Amino acid sequence: HVQLVESGGGSVQAGGSLRLSCVASTYFYCAAWFRQAPGKERERVAIIDNSFGTSYADSVKGRFTISKDGAKKTLYLEMNSLKPEDTAMYYCAADYRRDVCSRGVFEYWGQGTQVTVS
Repeated sequence: HVQLVESGGGSVQAGGSLRLSCVASTYFYCAAWFRQAPGKERERVAIIDNSFGTSYADSVKGRFTISKDGAKKTLYLEMNSLKPEDTAMYYCAADYRRDVCSRGVFEYWGQGTQVTVS
């Protein structure tokens, strides 16, 4: 079982930056950031995986950077040049099992942190 706790959300003006953090209770093999805005489907924003590195949604490429600190069991999302359309609840998800990561279906999720861009 993996427990995940996000932090770092908040309100920012367009063009601004935020850094989200997600602390895990254990080492993870893969992890991702998702977001969901009211009335919209959940979207995977970025993923980091020991097998292939990182991957981003087209909507955030060049603006967001996913990274991790293995020693701290922490996942990060650096968000720059924020736009109003980035407004959403952001969730981290992670897993320590390579076979689960290969399927890209996450079982463990954090509680979410709100990002509002005006």
